[in-house]
Amino acid sequence: MYQNTRMKHVGFISTRFHGTDGVSMEAAKWVEVFENMRFDCYFFSGLSDWNPKKSMIVPEAFFGHPRIKSLHEHFFGIKARRVEYTEEIHAIRKELKEALYRFIRKFDIDLLIIENAISIPLHIPLGLAVTELITETNIPAVGHHHDFYWERERFMVNCVNDYITMAFPPSLNSLIHVVINSEARKMLSYRRGLSSYIVPNVFNYDQKAPGIDDYNKGLKQDIGLEEDDLLFLQPTRIIQRKGIESAIEMVHRLNNPKIKLVITHSGKDEGTAYYNRIISYADLLKVPLVIRPEKFGSHRSMGPDGEKIYSIWDIYPHADLVTYPSSYEGFGNAFLEAVFFRKPVLVNRYSIYQSDIEPLGFDVIAMNHYISDEVLASVQDILRDEKRRLAMVDKNYELASRHFSYEILVQKIKTLLLHFGHI
Repeated sequence: MYQNTRMKHVGFISTRFHGTDGVSMEAAKWVEVFENMRFDCYFFSGLSDWNPKKSMIVPEAFFGHPRIKSLHEHFFGIKARRVEYTEEIHAIRKELKEALYRFIRKFDIDLLIIENAISIPLHIPLGLAVTELITETNIPAVGHHHDFYWERERFMVNCVNDYITMAFPPSLNSLIHVVINSEARKMLSYRRGLSSYIVPNVFNYDQKAPGIDDYNKGLKQDIGLEEDDLLFLQPTRIIQRKGIESAIEMVHRLNNPKIKLVITHSGKDEGTAYYNRIISYADLLKVPLVIRPEKFGSHRSMGPDGEKIYSIWDIYPHADLVTYPSSYEGFGNAFLEAVFFRKPVLVNRYSIYQSDIEPLGFDVIAMNHYISDEVLASVQDILRDEKRRLAMVDKNYELASRHFSYEILVQKIKTLLLHFGHI
């Protein structure tokens, strides 16, 4: 039974802390805030490029591990589960729970932050292992939920609803729940009867945005662009809900051969079908599409052949427009980043944007699920009119600094700690 009350060591748990996916990037912000509050942070995952001295890496904890991928292929789209898959679930659950116990002992963990591992059923054995660990120890824990299964159509028909009901997310005595938007809070209460805190995604607006320097000045050339090309940036993964068809259509209809659409992230986390669809659609419309995820990482580094690896922040200064035509987002990290770099943004008015961001008064090029003549005219106006563009991005920066800064996250984390009687 957990009895420690000093709460100095925070253990973060996720399937991965690696690269530039939204969960990893948002978790890193929490880590920074906790460390500024004089907590020590440690990390359990299946894939990691974070501090190895503070990390425990168990390969089977990664949702992309072959053993996990092979298992999960038999869970969704069908309604009956074979006995051997049940046995494999519990074999992996036991291994992972033992590893989690070792993690807590090794780093003397006082508080757990679970990053999406008990939110969306990408890794059922890990979710079960975390749930049992918290139940058996009563350790203070925060479920930081970025997505839920009911937000993804592909999870709705399944043969693992018993496990989803048990652990995604669970109702436990020492576990409190954090969601990133008001709709998630409402649906978590409706579907699971669980109360939660809203902690929106944030950004450190106190720092100065990096610009073009000696390291990144050749970025356009490195990814195959000419210096006078207009760079439209799609800073997301290539998955269906990102709505990348709209960005491709917009470039096609603008009919400017100097516009290049650049996608920075990987396209195969959720299979290759949508990736192939995007490639075919761009070819059909003769839109120059640049997909170079291997050139971008969470920080600057050198590749195996001595080539430059850029951070995501290196490409923003080169962008002329950020495209964000998602049909659904839990919040909108890429939106906050575009605002930080003072770039104009094309935004589809997805539901969370309408409820949690738009009412604050942001000035964007807004689309309603398709590219209209008005949207095209707005893009052309923003590209031509520097005065209008500067007014837009300055207003957005001021609003984001007020509503989505690190100071907001500090106050929210202090509220969570008060829940556990620690501040």
